Amino acid sequence: MRSHPENQVTPAIPRPSRRRFLRQLAIGTAAATILPRAFGALPKAKITKVTLYRPPTLNLHFNQSNMVVVIETDQPGLIGVGEGGSRDTLEQCAQRLIGKNPFDIERCWQDMYRAWFYPPGREKIHALGALDLALWDLKGKALGVPVYDLLGGMNRQHLECYLGGGGTGTQLQDRARAAIEAGYRAFRMDAASLGNAPGTIYNTHERVRQVAKDCKDVREGVGPNGDWLIDLHQRFDFADAMRVCKLMEPYEPYMVEDPVRAEQFNDDIPKLRKLTTVPLAAGEEWGQRWDFHKLVENHDLDYVKCTLPNVGGITEMVKIAALCETHAVGMSPHFTGPISTAAFVHALGPFSGPLICEIGGNTRPAEHIAEGLNLKNGKLWPTDRPGLGVTLNMERLTLVAEIKDAGPPRPTYFRPDGSQTSW
Repeated sequence: MRSHPENQVTPAIPRPSRRRFLRQLAIGTAAATILPRAFGALPKAKITKVTLYRPPTLNLHFNQSNMVVVIETDQPGLIGVGEGGSRDTLEQCAQRLIGKNPFDIERCWQDMYRAWFYPPGREKIHALGALDLALWDLKGKALGVPVYDLLGGMNRQHLECYLGGGGTGTQLQDRARAAIEAGYRAFRMDAASLGNAPGTIYNTHERVRQVAKDCKDVREGVGPNGDWLIDLHQRFDFADAMRVCKLMEPYEPYMVEDPVRAEQFNDDIPKLRKLTTVPLAAGEEWGQRWDFHKLVENHDLDYVKCTLPNVGGITEMVKIAALCETHAVGMSPHFTGPISTAAFVHALGPFSGPLICEIGGNTRPAEHIAEGLNLKNGKLWPTDRPGLGVTLNMERLTLVAEIKDAGPPRPTYFRPDGSQTSW
């Protein structure tokens, strides 16, 4: 059994110093007297507070939020760290956690999901996922093991990643070549982007020809044995998506992402699958598996792009992984923030199917993360640190809200067998 310096408890500390202690703990510099925690035994604990923090650079895209959440318990020093959501959606979910046993993760997930009248939309699922990450982090810390050890252990040495970039011609070739030389499995290019200026006209009928030219250039850049992929960004209607997929077939893309509008995935992707040989991927905007399970079950997709915490956290992601494994479909999670990207190793390290991760901007250390994802040579590597292995730099975070109250009572319904159901 591994031994971790973080795997320790402290005697009760006076109330006035509690805030300071938690701050010290979060940056890994706690100076209090410590006692060893027994391995394999979960302490009795309940959730007392959920705190929300804004990082130095807040991503304002709803389902790419990098808001930081911290779950505290009545066990001194036992906290969990997660990421995602907005203040409104996080507060509603967090109220359901106050007073709960943090180790009953599935029960907490179901309660947050079902406790309100309307079915949760994707923004709320994102917030629920942020808190779910924190619950898994907390449980791993309580047992002194990485979260992946709670999910069956690592089934691979590392997680392969791909790097994105743009350009045309020689510039595109050079960037693609550099990504492969840096150790990344593949290079991802955009679908002949025209920039981000407001009001830009993107004519897919005309862009098909430029995309085809770029595909030839990127293949030359990665070389005959390299891999590349392209994101069509849902810009293409079915007819133009079919044309461009057929034109890129000779250049053997690793995958073609989001070839049509998300609203048309279930109708158009099955048709597209029959008309092209390129591997198809979709789903960075998806919530839970009910959004897309038919596409997986029918083998209309080669990769699902669903990610953390968008799907509802690790609790839901491992179920999606099982669905993909059952139907021999690969996974390629879209990046979000640095904490969620670090959690890829834990949620998908045990997965046995094809896997490649989008790293996005997480190649650079985040200001508010002292320890986090372990990216080397284009790959995400596991660490032995307990929980998600993330340590916060609290001085770089701004307090947004503290949730200490369970909020107004909501009805909770159960079946006769004790399982939860909707009210």
